[in-house]
Order: sequence, then C-alpha cells, then structure tokens
Amino acid sequence: MSKPPMNELLPFRTMAYNNAWANHRLLTACLALSPDEFTAKRTGFFPSLRATLNHILIIDHFYVDAMEGGTLGPAAFANDEPCATVAALKDAQAAVDRRLLKVVEALDSAGLQRIVSVHRETSIQRERMDRLLLHLFQHQVHHRGQAHSMLSGTSVSPPQLDEFFAVGEAPLRAAEFAELGWTEERIWGGSDGEV
Repeated sequence: MSKPPMNELLPFRTMAYNNAWANHRLLTACLALSPDEFTAKRTGFFPSLRATLNHILIIDHFYVDAMEGGTLGPAAFANDEPCATVAALKDAQAAVDRRLLKVVEALDSAGLQRIVSVHRETSIQRERMDRLLLHLFQHQVHHRGQAHSMLSGTSVSPPQLDEFFAVGEAPLRAAEFAELGWTEERIWGGSDGEV
C-alpha cells in the first residue's frame, strides 16, 4: 500500500477526483436526454446544456494544458461547442479529467508552488499551481451547478452532486467508482493504480 499523501496535497487530490466523479455522474445522466433537450434554449450563463457542458470541457483543456506546460492558450476557444453529442462530450471530458488527475497525482510541495504560464491572447499570465487548481475547481463547480439546474427542466432527473465523498455514502458511489477504476483507498490513502 502506498503511503498517504502529504496533508497539504490531499485537498487538491480529493478535489480533482471529486471533479472527475461529478462530471462522470452528470454526463451519465445527460446520456438519457433527447438531442432536442440537449440543445434546447435554457436559462443560464450559456444558453443550453450542450453549450454549458462544452464550456466546462474547453476551460479544462485551456487550464490543464497550461498546467502540463503546454501553450494551447486561446486556441482552446477556437470551437465553442466541439462536442455535438453527450456521448462525445462524456468521452472528451473523461479524457481531460484523467489528464488533470495525472497533474495532481504528480504534485509535491514544490509542485504546488510552481508558477504556471497561462497563455492568454495578448499576454502570459503567471499563476501558482495551487491557486490555479482552486480557480479551475471553483469554475467547474459553478458551471456544473448551472447545468444541474438546467437538467431539472428536462425529462431527466438531475443526479446528486453536492456531497463530497462522505464515508457513509461510499456504497452509493461504488458502482461509479468501479466504472472509473477507482477505490476509496486510491483517493484518500494514495494511488493504487494508473490514473
């Protein structure tokens, strides 16, 4: 068994896993939407579930690339809805979520303090990794909440997203963890396999 992560890293690890799990749970529910429900105009910062969920994906590409040392920058925004279907979106989101988990799994104390270059349109923003991760998690929670609210206006019941891996609710997420190839030990006590 791996040694537990340092306490300062644990919140970032668990947030990254919770982020990926929430995306998985939300997009799995969205698979039951009709194409019309997925694209219908709704109230939110973005005008549809498709637009909102694609925005989450695009922002992940933008920031995760920067955290990996890439220079994708504004090219991430070239297509504001790169995924036309929920199935395509679910696959693409899962792929970028795995990339973010690899970034976080590789962190140590120095890595949290590392300066990340974020390529903006006319400048390069330099931000500490810990601050950038917290910004990204907050952004994704915000927009997932909007998608969750939009989903409540469809034929599909929105899934619960407001718990944070409570011990007593582990059986309720066990099937999803199995789909994702995760265990509780992997998240809370160190990695027990590839991300």
